[in-house]
Amino acid sequence: MTAICPPLLHPKYRPDIDGLRAIAVLSVVVFHAFPNGLQGGFIGVDIFFVISGYLISTIIFQNLEKGTFSFTEFYARRIKRIFPALILVLVTSYVFGWFALFADEYKQLGKHIAAGAAFVSNIVLWNEAGYFDASAETKPLLHLWSLGIEEQFYIVWPLLLWFAWKRNFNLLTVTIVVAFASFFLNIKGILTDSTATFYSPQTRFWELQCGSLLAWMTLYKKGAFSAFRSSLDAWLTAVVYREPYKADGKTLANALSFGGVALLAYGFYLIDKDVGFPGNWAVIPMLGAVLIIAAGQEAWVNRKLLSHRLTVWFGLISFPLYLWHWPLLSFARIVETDTPTGNIRIVAVGLAIVLAWLTYALVEKPMRSGGYGRVKTAILLMLMLIIGNVGYNSYLWDGLEFRQADAPAKSELFADVNGTVLYNNPEDWIDETCKTELEGNSYHYLICRFTSATPKILVVGDSHAAQFVYDSVSNDSNELALVAVNGCLPFIDLVTINPTEEFEEKSSRCKVVIPIVLKLLRDFPSIQRVAFATRGAMYVEGSGYGEIEKRNIYRIIKGSDDLLGENYQKFISGYVASINEILKLGKEVVFIEDVPEMGVSAKSCLDQRPLRLSSSDRPDCDVPRKSFDQRTANYKKAVHSIADSTHNQITIFPAYQYLCNESSCDGLKDGMSYFYDDDHLSLRGSHFIFGKFSEWLAKIKPKS
Repeated sequence: MTAICPPLLHPKYRPDIDGLRAIAVLSVVVFHAFPNGLQGGFIGVDIFFVISGYLISTIIFQNLEKGTFSFTEFYARRIKRIFPALILVLVTSYVFGWFALFADEYKQLGKHIAAGAAFVSNIVLWNEAGYFDASAETKPLLHLWSLGIEEQFYIVWPLLLWFAWKRNFNLLTVTIVVAFASFFLNIKGILTDSTATFYSPQTRFWELQCGSLLAWMTLYKKGAFSAFRSSLDAWLTAVVYREPYKADGKTLANALSFGGVALLAYGFYLIDKDVGFPGNWAVIPMLGAVLIIAAGQEAWVNRKLLSHRLTVWFGLISFPLYLWHWPLLSFARIVETDTPTGNIRIVAVGLAIVLAWLTYALVEKPMRSGGYGRVKTAILLMLMLIIGNVGYNSYLWDGLEFRQADAPAKSELFADVNGTVLYNNPEDWIDETCKTELEGNSYHYLICRFTSATPKILVVGDSHAAQFVYDSVSNDSNELALVAVNGCLPFIDLVTINPTEEFEEKSSRCKVVIPIVLKLLRDFPSIQRVAFATRGAMYVEGSGYGEIEKRNIYRIIKGSDDLLGENYQKFISGYVASINEILKLGKEVVFIEDVPEMGVSAKSCLDQRPLRLSSSDRPDCDVPRKSFDQRTANYKKAVHSIADSTHNQITIFPAYQYLCNESSCDGLKDGMSYFYDDDHLSLRGSHFIFGKFSEWLAKIKPKS
């Protein structure tokens, strides 16, 4: 490194790599716009990772060797490459959100703008992921997670290589060690925490490192294995061609590129979001990209297809296209309060392409070329700091409720539709009494709260147990305790699981409930009643209700090999086993028969957004009584079987009856929502239903 920053050496331009960028970005865009059309399109991000690792490492390796590497020049170029388009997208998203988003949505957008400006979106999204996390489609800056990983790589990797170079370490060895360590963490992590593995830089760096390994081999070992390569090329030439051809390396190059294309095609059509990704599956797009780049620009695919003018053009605008497409699709989803029509999504993609080209031509190119490099860099840094600060303050100020898009009357209409502190702050899920009872143990996802030092009722279950009492918990009223784990039935040896969850992790989460319940019953003799409250029909039927939850699938299983077990009998047997343990202690047991599922987001029934893309009517927050009865027939039958199997020693509270009449089950009362999503009660809904429960409880006689 020198005091005066010399220009960095850069690899010779390869149009086929821009063509590969085009394949990557278009696959992501198609996947986001039409998920069923290209179910594995999201692996385009992994292609980007390999390309980035290859190009960045080529620059670093070359300049370290020549003594021309400069951190100042390196990061200045990164800033001029990335900041202009990103700042434009962040500002545009903020301005559009001002007019289109409600306070809770604008608050989240502000947080994500700050995270995007700081290149930590992957960390923020990782921490947000959970049972009550907002739908991915309603996060306009969700896609910045991948940019966060790349920027974190750009920070760590040059420093590590420079340090290794200064101490005369072998850079190939360093690259291999880091790649293998990252891949090991990826394989290990996908089995224990797939969300963390997806978003964590340490479990993703190996994909960029594979590009780094290719860069090293291309620079320093281009002639390695030349005899083997010549022999392999000659053999392939003899296999492929009828007449003798000169073995000049082209056949091998073509084989590599065709092999890479085949791997990418395989990934696009056979990988889907339900597989454990990245894990081993990410090897497919990684290897495909490596083979295509390694084939060289003279391979037929690279020369004819990837270097085609149209493909290269999409590659040149790939970065702004990636930045623009998802906010447009996401905002369309938000303002429509449902999946936009196909025509709207096509228009959004077309608009993204136009904006990407304008951004490239009018913003990116001028900022990256010409003079005043230091001034441009300083201005871009300042602008990024400003937009990040504005976003963060909008988050701190609760989404700026004074805006026209979130007028006070609208806030009052659905002020508690979006949940309560019980859900929004997981660190508050366990109170001090519970921490003492748990004796220092930490239970992930556990909700344990007391409203009194001498509770009379213990409510047990999943998130529907929490929603049943969170008005009481919020106000420290009604002398009760709560033990619940989201997405878990309170069973002794059975586990509720969906296809995205790992059995061991979910089992350890679900099976803590009953042991804790039994301990609380022994330690708090004031508790005379245990009320079981869980979601009902979904567990019995094994699937969610309505368009919003059509992919929400649950199975009740005993072991990891029992994934196809049917739910009905296990729902009954699991409850009977748990209830019998409570009855042995002489406690009264109440079964809360679940409230209706709306099948649509409660907020979509109330939104009066100033911006709409179509004239479609808002959905109704009610369910025809006939549909409700059909949906819950097996569930109600199971509940009565549970009562019969426990010799009718339990009492059933029909919570649904207070929201249903002869014609429908309603989510709105007097223009106010009693739900905050499609199946969980809002704060006022909780207050209403628990009030009815208290009245009902005062009238019933204890079981003898």
